[in-house]
Amino acid sequence: MERVIIIGSGPAGLTAALYTARANLAPLVLAGGIYGGQLMLTTEVENYPGFPEGIMGPDLMERFRAQAERFGARIRNEDCTRVDFNGGRLRCWVGHEELEAESVVVATGASARWLGLPNEARLRGRGVSTCATCDGAFFRDKEILVVGGGDSAMEEAIFLTRFGRRVRVVHRRDHLRASKIMADRCLAHPKIEFVWNSVVQDVHGDPVMQEATLQNVVTGELTKIEADALFIAIGHDPNTAIFRGQLDLDDAGYIRSGDGVSTNVPGVFVAGDVFDQRYRQAVTAAGSGCRAALEAEKHLEHYAAVH
Repeated sequence: MERVIIIGSGPAGLTAALYTARANLAPLVLAGGIYGGQLMLTTEVENYPGFPEGIMGPDLMERFRAQAERFGARIRNEDCTRVDFNGGRLRCWVGHEELEAESVVVATGASARWLGLPNEARLRGRGVSTCATCDGAFFRDKEILVVGGGDSAMEEAIFLTRFGRRVRVVHRRDHLRASKIMADRCLAHPKIEFVWNSVVQDVHGDPVMQEATLQNVVTGELTKIEADALFIAIGHDPNTAIFRGQLDLDDAGYIRSGDGVSTNVPGVFVAGDVFDQRYRQAVTAAGSGCRAALEAEKHLEHYAAVH
């Protein structure tokens, strides 16, 4: 019987691991085959406190991991493939191996939706991004593209006008899905232009992005334009497939939590982007990992008292 099992190894999961490890709970972290969360796909991180010169995303996550392990967290680079939280028991599987815990922290995060462009993966962190807050400041006085037509895309575009020389929003339709107030704000902004009825076919440049190929979905015409950055704002998908039928999920698949840390199952707590649809920052994820760890510790004190 494990005291704590933490599922996920981004900032939320590894912060939860650090706190529970320092509480002598010897947490077991199911980190996944590709550990570290979305920061493993980023390059330089300049907005995480404590690193005035910035730090590479993977390097930051290595430090998170080393600090958790220093205090006794056990980390397995394996995926949790199934859970069963029914019947008063908290069980997790890694393949055919069954594990049981007195408490569980779910920190599996969310995955940004990408466009699947031929050069997209090569230029991630070199002009292609899904987070304006994270990367916008790298593109001062540059040509910026934003893909999307909802409120998230409008928010990204407005934020990016602080840095870019021009922000062009590429949308496959001739009207926006965003709320009227957000749409009107973008349409009236002097630094934002719209490229209607268009999609991004590919991005180009070496070693960084320099241009993009757009296609008009009505005429089929291809156009190459100068672009230093492409921000993809078409949504995120929470990594919650294994929790369906076990935890309460909302219509988008995110875990429901009335207080931002507890779930509908006693002893199971949530942290990071698997719940947080609003902020999606490493520092807020880390903070929620701390909260989940402290709540798990309280739960275990109660568990010990009644058993």
